[in-house]
Amino acid sequence: MIDNSEINQILEKLENLEDEVLAIELLQEFNRASSELGRLLLNTDKNLSHEEWKVVCDNAKSKLDEVVKKINEV
Repeated sequence: MIDNSEINQILEKLENLEDEVLAIELLQEFNRASSELGRLLLNTDKNLSHEEWKVVCDNAKSKLDEVVKKINEV
C-alpha cells in the first residue's frame, strides 16, 4: 500500500499539472488501482485461496506501481 506522504505527493503533482484532462485521467486511474488493492488486502473474497489471493494482490500492486510511475514521469 502507499503511505500518506506518498499519496500527498501524488495529489500535489496532479494538482499542479497544466493539462487538467490528463490530471483527471491519472487521478481516476490511481483511484481505481489503489481501491482494487485495498479491497484485496482486506480479503473480502472468501472464494480465493491464499495462493490465488497472493497472485491477484501482486498483480494489483504492480498496476498501482505502474500508475504511480506514470504520474511521477509526467
